[in-house]
Amino acid sequence: QYQEMSAAEATTFTSSARKMAFLITTAVLMAVIPSSRAFQIPATLSVRGYARPRTTESENKASIVYTKPSSSWALGMATWSNGQAIQEYKDFLATGKLELEKEDDGPSVIVQSSNPSNIIPLTDAINGLGNGDDVILTPNDSLPPSLGGKTSYPIYITLPPYDLKEFIQNLNDDWKARAEDFVFFSGTKICGVVEPILREFGMCRDAMTQVVVGFTLPPPGSGLGGVARNPECMACNIGVDAQGDIKWAGESQACGKWNGAVAGRLDAYGIRCKTVFYREWRRAMWERALYDAVWNLIGAVRVEDTDHADVAMFFDVEASDMMWELVNNLRGGLAVTLIYGFEDRLLSIAEMRGKDEPCELIDEMFDHLQNVFPGSCVMLNEYLNYAKDRRGLLQGAKVPPVPTELSELPSLIKTGNLRANGVI
Repeated sequence: QYQEMSAAEATTFTSSARKMAFLITTAVLMAVIPSSRAFQIPATLSVRGYARPRTTESENKASIVYTKPSSSWALGMATWSNGQAIQEYKDFLATGKLELEKEDDGPSVIVQSSNPSNIIPLTDAINGLGNGDDVILTPNDSLPPSLGGKTSYPIYITLPPYDLKEFIQNLNDDWKARAEDFVFFSGTKICGVVEPILREFGMCRDAMTQVVVGFTLPPPGSGLGGVARNPECMACNIGVDAQGDIKWAGESQACGKWNGAVAGRLDAYGIRCKTVFYREWRRAMWERALYDAVWNLIGAVRVEDTDHADVAMFFDVEASDMMWELVNNLRGGLAVTLIYGFEDRLLSIAEMRGKDEPCELIDEMFDHLQNVFPGSCVMLNEYLNYAKDRRGLLQGAKVPPVPTELSELPSLIKTGNLRANGVI
């Protein structure tokens, strides 16, 4: 049949055959090689004292690590441990659809804490982004049978992470039956990392709706008339890629059943929200967790008030060393490899959005911000112990011990001047 084809038909047939061969080969490789160990080269743990160039984001699903040659910097071998391509191919075979199904936004339930002192700004933020037809409940209330004429609707869980485990444990049968409609939030000092809690109850899966917060969470009374201001987008335009597309850092991302409803609610107020599959969302969530843990810790141990922009400008070496330690532990402990360019994205967020954002260590959030990374986080724990023993912070938290106490802060992090050489 191929010999009887015209030149145009033969060209089309050959192209299709090559694409199919590539998909099959990729599926076989990803099936037989564990994703967390495929084609990986160990990354250098410490690069203190070396001039690190800013990275640029690659649009493919590669994660490239730096190696440290004796004389110059070079890019290591690309690491492709992203199973999203295989998942998309499976979804296509199962449904015949190449795109995510997206539900529209509409009347929703917003769940806030029954303890008034534990109500967080996220509640007002999600309510303020709606159309005024949302219902705010506590875990003690009953869910309405329908909203807006629909029996299925988003249920935004705006509880602080330290209340989340108790909430899930005490769900009654009616709430359990609606668990697939729950929407959970991660990111920022307010929402933290909730993956360990959700994993304990089997809620870390593709269908569960989760959101990485990429917008401000104004406190109550910050707007006119004593009401909370509407959230603002925190996404940063950090240039264009090789294809001429804009690269973004710090944007909101949503996955799961109600990803379209979440994106629609945020887009209506000019807040960027990317809808993705769970695997890609998880990378974005841990990237944001890296920022929240490292920036707040490095800035909080200083005697003077320090904001996120100060850390990016003056203490980027310490921040980068600590990030790389945690990134290597994520790869080995949770099989999560961050997308190439994470340093550039996180530094850009701090430089562009971190002015007047104070670096804080919050006792109640310790187990959801700093104490969430796997492995032996030596540098992280040294700073945490210094913060507790020398700065009087985290007195109510159980900070992991370290073999040797950090007697003084390293490098440029000194009392007084922002730079150790006396230049303010």
